[in-house]
Amino acid sequence: MSKFKSHFSFSKQERSGIFFLLFIIVVLQVIFYMMQYTSNHEEGKLLVDKETQAEIDVLKQRSQEKDSIQIFSFNPNFISDYKGYTLGMSLEEIDRLHAFRAQNKFINNSDEFQEITHISDSLLKVISPFFKFPEWTKNKFTDQNKISISTTQKDLNTDGEKFQIYDLNSATAEDLKSVFGIGNKLSTRIVKFRDRLGGFLLDDQLNDVYGLEPEVVDRTLKKFQVLSKPTIMKININTASVDEIAQLIYIRYNVATRIVEYREINGSISSFTELKKIEDFPVDKIQRIELYLSL
Repeated sequence: MSKFKSHFSFSKQERSGIFFLLFIIVVLQVIFYMMQYTSNHEEGKLLVDKETQAEIDVLKQRSQEKDSIQIFSFNPNFISDYKGYTLGMSLEEIDRLHAFRAQNKFINNSDEFQEITHISDSLLKVISPFFKFPEWTKNKFTDQNKISISTTQKDLNTDGEKFQIYDLNSATAEDLKSVFGIGNKLSTRIVKFRDRLGGFLLDDQLNDVYGLEPEVVDRTLKKFQVLSKPTIMKININTASVDEIAQLIYIRYNVATRIVEYREINGSISSFTELKKIEDFPVDKIQRIELYLSL
């Protein structure tokens, strides 16, 4: 027992040494923890690099501009479901417009558009500056749209009567049924095709209506022709999006996608003949398509 106690017996000098050793250990531990805390705290701080932040701000702004929907001038008589949705119209408002147009009637001004669709004043204020009403939408199917053919064409009528030609862009589905070979189905299809085009620019476009036989087209053009051409807002093939290009009835969505891909690879499209290089492009309709596109 005395030997065991001897291990814990210290002189005054030894006790002082042990005390200072413990003191040094405690101080070192405190310093260690303080350094570790400071290091962790500094890691939590982000150092702002002004040059890098400027680049991030530019990229962020470009992303926002890309995601935003740009509105171009358009004829509100031909708003599709998708177009109406992007403009902020409700389904009920779009349906009211389509129901009105199904009667082959046209809206001629912003106030009438609001009266038909019941859109709010705030929405009208935003979208009405982009409305473009062509003159032909104001034409009515009256005697003013009739033209008597010259006497040199009288021999086409066995009864010796003059033909009267009506405006193909103003004819209703009911009017078109007066042509032999055109019933409810074809007359409705012609009007829908015309509306999607924004109006016929050429008489020959009647041949593009699906299911319309050549002889029926010939009979129709003896009575209905393009007398008032619509004002067409041409699509810029070098800046338009896939959706905007695909709105043209002659170009399918997958072809519109390939046009944009071709443009991005080659920088731009310098001539309409370049479009013939694109897979599945309707080359036989190139002359028609050129009427609706710009470079």
